[in-house]
Amino acid sequence: MFDDDAAADGAAPGPMRWNGWGDPAKARELPSAVRALLPVVLGRIPRPAPAASFDEVELAASALDEADRHALAAIVGAEHVRTDREARIRHSGGKSTLDLLRRRAVQQHAPDAVVDPADDREIAAVLRLASERGIAVVPFGGGTSVVGGLDPEGGIDRADGGRRRAVISLELHRLSGLVALDELSGEATLRAGTTAPEAEALLAARGFELGHYPQSFRYATIGGFAATRSSGQNSSGYGRFDAMVTGLRVVTPSGDLDLGRAPGSAAGPDLVQLFLGSEGAFGVITEVRLRVHPVPEVRLHDAWTFRDFSAGANALRQVAQLGTGPTVIRLSDEAETGVGLAQVGRIGKALSKGCSVITVFEGEAAITAERRARTAAVLTAAGGTHTGERPAEEWVHGRFNAPYLRDALLDHGVFCETLETATTWSNLERLKRDVTEAITRGFSAHRAKSLVLCHVSHIYPTGAALYFTIIAGVKGDALEVWGKVKSGVNDAIMAGAGTISHHHAVGRDHAPWLEREIGELGMRVLGAVKAELDPAGILNPGVLLAADAAETRGR
Repeated sequence: MFDDDAAADGAAPGPMRWNGWGDPAKARELPSAVRALLPVVLGRIPRPAPAASFDEVELAASALDEADRHALAAIVGAEHVRTDREARIRHSGGKSTLDLLRRRAVQQHAPDAVVDPADDREIAAVLRLASERGIAVVPFGGGTSVVGGLDPEGGIDRADGGRRRAVISLELHRLSGLVALDELSGEATLRAGTTAPEAEALLAARGFELGHYPQSFRYATIGGFAATRSSGQNSSGYGRFDAMVTGLRVVTPSGDLDLGRAPGSAAGPDLVQLFLGSEGAFGVITEVRLRVHPVPEVRLHDAWTFRDFSAGANALRQVAQLGTGPTVIRLSDEAETGVGLAQVGRIGKALSKGCSVITVFEGEAAITAERRARTAAVLTAAGGTHTGERPAEEWVHGRFNAPYLRDALLDHGVFCETLETATTWSNLERLKRDVTEAITRGFSAHRAKSLVLCHVSHIYPTGAALYFTIIAGVKGDALEVWGKVKSGVNDAIMAGAGTISHHHAVGRDHAPWLEREIGELGMRVLGAVKAELDPAGILNPGVLLAADAAETRGR
């Protein structure tokens, strides 16, 4: 389900913009209608100070000594141990707004080296060496984390107050390709560094599709999807990524694991699930075995409007509980619907009431048409008005481009960030209200106006995910302000029976709140697993288990 701008032929896109999202050639200016709308909702916004250019960025010298570099080169080859400035800067974190704001500064943190292993054997040797020498290792796939999951500064902070000597970024791009495809069983094995476009192209050549399309699709990797328990925009039809996984290969400092033997098993707890969402803290995922399906015969689109978010959410609940089968279903609240209209120049409608819903259906022609008709009947009965196919088609065409708009807002001094959670249907509207109020109240405390947008794009019979986009006119240190606002929002999510993350993962940003979700005993269980698999504590320190992760990120 590629759009016109995606790498439909499977060719890997070029390197991402070092201080922004995606292809530098696709960086965009703010639409004039959005520029006109911003002062109405945010007031006067001062222009930001110029960002540091690539040549102006200053890094500390690599902490690796000659003996370290020689030892690593003996494992992976000298050409695959990079300590040059460009490699280090390009691996200096993920793509959250906090990451990008830090990259506007002159002085920046970066890993001490980027190491590119070719296979499991080399990864195992690198992990053994790092354990012996006290070097932290941050696995790096597509570089799209938005929760501090790739922060090299966190890699050298230790919970016991000590420090590791250095931190390396373990680049996994050489672990790429389709290992096997069992067409009869509908199961494919892909190496972890395979990008999503590459995976879809390799499968399409054999008549199959994975169908996992998060907004990070163009750059994210198969291993990254598994390590973060990703959820894609087609999750209503194909499920979350963790539901697609049938097996894993994992390399840990304590040894290797090959997990998943059958479609179902009662042979104890499922260790595959232990590594899904482990974010590189327990081991390095090197291969993923996945459920795949034939390339859809048809794709059908529909768009709808509802009088308000409550009516739209009720309609989505009925769709989920009746199982009418959309591949994609997405509800935008009044604010997000309005901003979406403003982007295409419909200012009058942008300020009106109402919520939009888009649906997409994929599969064999006759069955897909039936699913579409069943869903349409439910949405109509729930008060929806059909608005044609075009809005849904336009959304599909541009759905991977939203991060470019985020970067354009930052360039104009407008703070823009996202967060997400999930809860039950009975609690959905209350949690949406509580989170929105926490965001608005938090920015108001810093004399900043804000606009909060929200949508639902992942639904279940028992509940749904809420995805918030926040735009604010921050005056002062945006890093400091957002740190305080986000802390209050996370508290509201925990108090409101939401999850700290539905699909962005825990990273370092959410680590201080994890205990409130899984309990003190749950944290001890994770700590015991970490101690067994990574006794030296070198793997992605600060992710999942660090109580002081937020302080590290807030510096």
